[in-house]
Amino acid sequence: MSRFRFAPVLLAAVLAMGLASRQPACAQTRIPTQSIDPFGQEITLSAKPIIYVAGSGKWDKAYDTLTEAFKRLGAYLERSGLKPSGPEMTIYTSTSDLGFDFEAAVPLAEPPRTAPERGITVGESPAGKVLKFVHRGSYEEMTQTYEAITNYLDEKGLDAKDLLIEEYLTDLATSPGDKLVVNVFVPLR
Repeated sequence: MSRFRFAPVLLAAVLAMGLASRQPACAQTRIPTQSIDPFGQEITLSAKPIIYVAGSGKWDKAYDTLTEAFKRLGAYLERSGLKPSGPEMTIYTSTSDLGFDFEAAVPLAEPPRTAPERGITVGESPAGKVLKFVHRGSYEEMTQTYEAITNYLDEKGLDAKDLLIEEYLTDLATSPGDKLVVNVFVPLR
């Protein structure tokens, strides 16, 4: 199954995130979506200027790792007077059973005029054809969404890139536990 290279990456993330959750993940549990939410909708993302913090983390500490990265970006934006032009996003650049490499990013209307402080980088968000999925619920419940995405890709015979993007429509750190809304973008080959 070499054409499904992304499915093992998603499966590794799903299994690892399940280890980090406080409640056991059950395959029979309903995925917290709404009928109006896209599931596998093909769209094209345009590149946007972003600032980001790159890092690595372990799945059992993923939530803490990501929220700390976004706090750092938020503090930088406040100090520099820059305003986000869209929701925060995590760009997963690689994953394994134990951990992940990521870019915690904030889109801007235009790149900053001066170089950001050390550890914060200016770049562009991923662009191109993606499948859009929506997750509603807690961070821990995202495991179920990723299981459904993996099954969808497998059923449709789709070949995805080894990249994954989460766009947080609600604040990752401050949203009530069961009220998180995340767009998950899966780039296709």
